Amino acid sequence: MSEKNRARFGLLGRNINYSFSRAYFNEKFERENLSLCSYENFDVPNLKNVKKLLKTTHLKGLNVTIPYKEEVMPFLDELDEVAFKIGAVNTVVFRADGTTKGYNTDYIGFQKSVLPLLSDSISAALILGTGGASKAVMYALTEIGITTQYVSRKKSENTITYKDLNLEILNTHQLIVNCTPLGTYPNVEMKPEIDYTVLTEKHVLFDLIYNPSETAFMKEGSKNKATVCSGKQMLVEQAEAAWKLWNS
Repeated sequence: MSEKNRARFGLLGRNINYSFSRAYFNEKFERENLSLCSYENFDVPNLKNVKKLLKTTHLKGLNVTIPYKEEVMPFLDELDEVAFKIGAVNTVVFRADGTTKGYNTDYIGFQKSVLPLLSDSISAALILGTGGASKAVMYALTEIGITTQYVSRKKSENTITYKDLNLEILNTHQLIVNCTPLGTYPNVEMKPEIDYTVLTEKHVLFDLIYNPSETAFMKEGSKNKATVCSGKQMLVEQAEAAWKLWNS
């Protein structure tokens, strides 16, 4: 089969052998009998390689993951308005005229996944981590009227530290979203440094990590009767949103 007839898609990132996307899309192509579609990992070491990849003429779409969700933006010909507002891109569309456009479907995936878990009493959230995924989470929550607070190891104008997380903050921010890699396989014993003992059945702990399916963060939440959720459904939702963009 020639490259001309094949619809090629892929994942751009670094150290991505573990990735969800390749397995998900290849299973999708087989299940839906999309024999002319293929999906591959583009594991590139630096920005120079990113720029080169974006100039290829045989791609139809890319997903983007760590560490390039923000770094890829200057190399794209156009940004979707929402991706610009978020400040991160996780989906790239290669258009017929050879130009590229960046989108963010992470926020769609997160919003669809978290909405069924939220009670009317949840009005504020803690976002653990400040990377590209956390920006999408913040946008998604703000859009549905939930106040957000970034938490990181380093304090900044918009960010508090884990040491600042007192009882009042944990009581008033009943949604806690882990956007850090802490707890990802194989380091499954790691978790964000919060006081899990003060959590209650009113709290929701959402972990963007999907491997393992139950992280140490989630286990600690469950011990204290909090509702917990992994990032698996978010990944499915963002992948399907990307697929729609590639084929629109």
